[in-house]
Amino acid sequence: MILNIRVDHKIADIEGIEKADKILDEILDELKGNIKEHIPIKTCNRIEHYLIVKEPTPAINHPNIIREEGQNALKHLLRLAAGLESMIIGEDQILGQIKEARLAALKRGSCGPILDMIFNKAVHVGQMVRNRTQINKGSISIGSAAVELAESVQGDLKCKKVLVIGAGEMGALVARALAEKQLRAIVVANRTYDRAVKLAEELGGYAIQFDKLDEALSDADVVISATAAPHYILTHERVKKAIPVERRDTVTMIDIANPRDIEEKVKELGIKLFNIDDLRGIAEKNRRKREKEAQKAEQIIEEELELLVNSLKYKKIEPLISKIRKKMEEIRVRETKKAIKKLGKIEGEEKIIEDLTRSIVNKIFHDIVSRLREAAEKDDEELIKACEKLFN
Repeated sequence: MILNIRVDHKIADIEGIEKADKILDEILDELKGNIKEHIPIKTCNRIEHYLIVKEPTPAINHPNIIREEGQNALKHLLRLAAGLESMIIGEDQILGQIKEARLAALKRGSCGPILDMIFNKAVHVGQMVRNRTQINKGSISIGSAAVELAESVQGDLKCKKVLVIGAGEMGALVARALAEKQLRAIVVANRTYDRAVKLAEELGGYAIQFDKLDEALSDADVVISATAAPHYILTHERVKKAIPVERRDTVTMIDIANPRDIEEKVKELGIKLFNIDDLRGIAEKNRRKREKEAQKAEQIIEEELELLVNSLKYKKIEPLISKIRKKMEEIRVRETKKAIKKLGKIEGEEKIIEDLTRSIVNKIFHDIVSRLREAAEKDDEELIKACEKLFN
């Protein structure tokens, strides 16, 4: 059985998502002996776990955690890949994150044949939705939404100095959105300096070593932070020391990391601090704009979900089909040998008999497989069990 347990921006704010992470780990620990396959997905506004479990699992009584199984879990993953579950509807980054999650799980050995098949299908559906609809046309990302938020607070960014902390996927999205604004200066800081240099060169900005972060903070107008650090990068104390008192009320900080990079107490210094939760207004505007395309995407998902459900049902009966095929082939080979022996000298015409017996078995086998597939589609367990008995 496939199980999805998750917390996301729809049911929790950034603090709720951070807290739920520990609870999800505890749930996974309890299920440990029951899990056959596992792929986690963690992004800036969601934490999800996809599991193949041996036995049904109990309900999860927590207001910030969603539990879905079977077809509902599959549909959610297809919607996720299509960009319909994102805060910014139609964004493309989630598709890459799903691919990466699958590859990482394959590497760890926690992704087995069922989740591999399901995730491959999800990626295919995500690509299909983007090819057949305009859900991502001129699409904005969390990164560009953060830039839009900065503009709404600061006005035109053209003459502003912007500091981007983090040169990973999210930091790169922020920086590229900023590059279109023709700013006075874009500064990129990253723990791995080479990555910061590479991104800064691409954008016409400049990179700084991470230990020079305080200097860059001192005269930055906008700070957008998007690292994967497990702790605060900018604490109240650090910001207090780095930014002069007279400048603090002119500084905007936007934290799009999960867990958060900037301590909430920084607000007490008079700095305008925002996080992922503050992007909801921009996300809603984007959602309304894409409603029509989202409906087309839903239709594609419904069609592909049906195909995926049937493929999984067929996969369940594959071992039975394989055993029947093996048994029939053993009988065919044995009886063909007997017949050739009885016929005596047939001067190299054995191939005709081989082909004839193979053709007969294939035709019979085709009918058996067709009936079994129909039974699987209709969840006809009685017929499947009867076949198991019939073919021993």
